[in-house]
Amino acid sequence: QVQLVESGGGLVQAGGSLRLSCAASGRTFSSYAMGWFRQAPGKEREFVAGMWWSGGNIAYADSVKGRFTVSRDNAPKTVYLQMNSLKPEDTGVYYCAVQTSYRGRYYYTGDYNYWGQGIQVTVSS
Repeated sequence: QVQLVESGGGLVQAGGSLRLSCAASGRTFSSYAMGWFRQAPGKEREFVAGMWWSGGNIAYADSVKGRFTVSRDNAPKTVYLQMNSLKPEDTGVYYCAVQTSYRGRYYYTGDYNYWGQGIQVTVSS
């Protein structure tokens, strides 16, 4: 089993920055991917960014390209989401997730096997 713990959220003004962290523990897998999703009240959970750990491929949603950046540490395994130039529409609960066997795509919630509890990000205007 895999445990995921998010940290680094909070309240910021528009134009500000936040850095989210997702620390993974538990069993390891040979070819896995980690992703970030977010969900606003009354809306579906949407893809934000993803990374294939072994191959280094990274993908971003069009809405965050040029503003958000994914990075990682290997020991302990942690993925980061650096969020710059934040907008009120970035507000939501952000979730870290893991595909235990990379399926060649990042965008679909159903491909992910484990999820963190989520962390609130609020951007004021």
